[in-house]
Amino acid sequence: MDLISVSSLTDAQLSRLFADAQDYASDRNAGRGRLAGRTVFNCFYENSTRTAMSFAQAAARLGAQAITLSVEHSSVKKGETLADTARTLGAMGPDALVLRHRQNGAADEVAALVDCPVVNAGDGTNEHPTQALLDALTLQQHFGTLEGRTVAIVGDIKHSRVAHSNALLLPRLGATVRVAGPPALLPADTQSHAIDEAIDGADAVMMLRVQRERMDEDLGDAPGEYLRLYGLTMERLALARPEAVVLHPGPMNRGVEIADEVADLAQRSLILRQVANGVAMRMAVLEMLVSEA
Repeated sequence: MDLISVSSLTDAQLSRLFADAQDYASDRNAGRGRLAGRTVFNCFYENSTRTAMSFAQAAARLGAQAITLSVEHSSVKKGETLADTARTLGAMGPDALVLRHRQNGAADEVAALVDCPVVNAGDGTNEHPTQALLDALTLQQHFGTLEGRTVAIVGDIKHSRVAHSNALLLPRLGATVRVAGPPALLPADTQSHAIDEAIDGADAVMMLRVQRERMDEDLGDAPGEYLRLYGLTMERLALARPEAVVLHPGPMNRGVEIADEVADLAQRSLILRQVANGVAMRMAVLEMLVSEA
């Protein structure tokens, strides 16, 4: 079994992942040794802090050895294709392979070439399933259930694999998802809202980074303009429910899509809890995939 998309998970698998991740989040000693003697290859073709480190930490807490491919110093720089890299790594016999790649569909391609489970840690602008899972876990911890809750996802929807995975997962758990962003950063077929309309009455607001590295043309916004027009300020957050919480998958550009005072709101900013839950959820994912392989 691979985890390429949240859509591939059954309801029973979702329930297992949330239950196991909650155990791992509640007790740092839980799960230790469950994957002793196993090896996890982490292959990140794009920069990452949270996802890369949390997968490495997840493997370590389970007792597995996490081995990271340094793409900058690999044969990729000599012209080796993704397919040949996948075949090479697969021949080494890892128990799981975690892949982040700039190309949509890269995880699917690799999964077809190796015998071990493959985890999609983000493929281009397509999906980021483990991020959506940890976001849902974070919201469930806070609210108890997502049934009847409204989540506003705001920002660069067009380039966000996080938004795409969350838009698939959160409604399965009973939440209503509203998306909003600058017109240039919305997919043509997206049913979107104005920024203030999306946030109005929401239980949670998830802000997204502007992925300028994926754009053909820069937005051309002046300093402070994006925050004023589309970012999450205290004034804009006031449109949400009084106790609405704030999320961000990171990395944050403070003063661009989110104001400092919002990012650091005591009791209402769940951003660091998302980071902590990233380890717990990725432990659950690795344990489930490797144990069922």
